[in-house]
Amino acid sequence: MTRASLNKQPHEVASMFDDVAERYDLTNDVLSLGQDRRWRKEVADAVDARPAQKILDLAAGTATSSLPFARTGAYVVPCDFSLGMLQVGKKRHTWLPFTAGDATKLPFKDDTFDAVTISFGLRNVQDTDAALREMYRVTRPGGRVVICEFSHPTWAPFRTVYTEYLMRALPPVARAVSSNPDAYVYLAESIRAWPDQPALAGRLREAGWSKVAWRNLTGGVVALHRGFKAS
Repeated sequence: MTRASLNKQPHEVASMFDDVAERYDLTNDVLSLGQDRRWRKEVADAVDARPAQKILDLAAGTATSSLPFARTGAYVVPCDFSLGMLQVGKKRHTWLPFTAGDATKLPFKDDTFDAVTISFGLRNVQDTDAALREMYRVTRPGGRVVICEFSHPTWAPFRTVYTEYLMRALPPVARAVSSNPDAYVYLAESIRAWPDQPALAGRLREAGWSKVAWRNLTGGVVALHRGFKAS
């Protein structure tokens, strides 16, 4: 079993997700106490996919996050660099155009998508700024980006409790339900090390995105960031 380090070497991260692919969605549901379903609905509302629009769903894994976009009539491309995740997803959703791709070197032409979104995957990319620039490149003028990522709770007492949960409660729970519990130790560490909401917003602006804003979910456990590519 593979456990990635916070250096986020792409082959380590991809292999780690290959190991957990079969039970990944179930494990996330358990560890988030069912909140991941609400978070994904908020993402779908923020992306606001419409019929015939092209949506790129990065770090799509098994495409659980892609299905709400497909149901609107949009053309959605689930993209991930874990072949294990893509294989599991393709078995479940044969009609979706699963695509293997690295977020820092996307295999798409400039100005292709009406919206690009990534949920709980940006912090696993080795070069965050390169990924934000690539998302900008493949988005058409006037298009949008929506990022859903674990963040920093805004209320200090809750932030302390949450950090304790991540480092103490999460690994034993993962051992009970995941095929690779060590992967969830890495995930807990990566959440602690991730930039807070204003810092990520600043990096989006540096990558070229305009009208950048964010909204906290579950008291800041998760944050939704959105930005636009100027027309």
